Amino acid sequence: MTFRVIFMGTPDFAVPVLEAIHGAGHEIISVYTQPPRAAGRGMGQRLSPVHNCANAHNLPVVTVLHFKADEDRQAFKALDADVAIVVAYGLILPATLLAMPKHGCFNLHASKLPRWRGAAPIQRAIMAGDLETANAVMRMEAGLDTGPVCLEETISIGPDMTAGLLHDQLAESGADLMVQALAKLGEDRLICIPQSRDGVTYAKKIEKSEARIDWQRPATEIHNLIRGLSPFPGAWFEIEVDGKMQRVKALESQYLADRSGAPGEILEGGVVVACGDGAVSLVRLQRAGKQPMGADDFQHGMALSPGTRLT
Repeated sequence: MTFRVIFMGTPDFAVPVLEAIHGAGHEIISVYTQPPRAAGRGMGQRLSPVHNCANAHNLPVVTVLHFKADEDRQAFKALDADVAIVVAYGLILPATLLAMPKHGCFNLHASKLPRWRGAAPIQRAIMAGDLETANAVMRMEAGLDTGPVCLEETISIGPDMTAGLLHDQLAESGADLMVQALAKLGEDRLICIPQSRDGVTYAKKIEKSEARIDWQRPATEIHNLIRGLSPFPGAWFEIEVDGKMQRVKALESQYLADRSGAPGEILEGGVVVACGDGAVSLVRLQRAGKQPMGADDFQHGMALSPGTRLT
């Protein structure tokens, strides 16, 4: 059975889901996405990744700032959709909208609910050192990611996996999961189970202040911070170059339990930095205004030597 679908999403993460639903033969009657944003330096307006995907398939696109206006709510209702699929849309949907599609609204959320409800579940899971996460298809209700879970697929988080790698894996597997959910819905076999009241955590938006590396922290925490914020916004530190402090992002690292030194001190052998407990080897770095580079190129370009202090 195929459905008349309203798709609502904005970033790269949502694109595979839109592609998969379209490829499965469902009728995408409208695509809602965030309005174009200024691209900077006179380059005009930049369309969202979902907007570009919709254009490539000649799908109708709607961009609204919010659903406070009655005309926007009525336009949504007039589409007479069977179901709405929401993936990282970026707007909170009022309860009146959630009830408009015949079968309701379903959201793909990248966490093992009820853990990491909210805006940054991928980053927070890695930063917390979680060993696994999940994709969850949830029937939406008025609360923040509180709806009953209909399908869930667990995914392991490797010890050196970055948020970027996990993002891509979740996006691809989530697309398949949503197609499965629609198939089960069409067969009247989609069972949605209320979330547990235990183990609720919230994945708040990443603040700029969190991205600076504090070398006094244990190496495990610093390693998790680096991979949890890679590639964006990037965990960073400063180093003195020609009498000036220069910001450097650490994009990949390895945890070393058997090395020690003064926190922030570069030790022997590569860009190995002592932490409050243990050390991390910085594998991939990026100087301000430069392209990412491996540790060897970074070390040679900066003329680093053991004993150099990072702040």
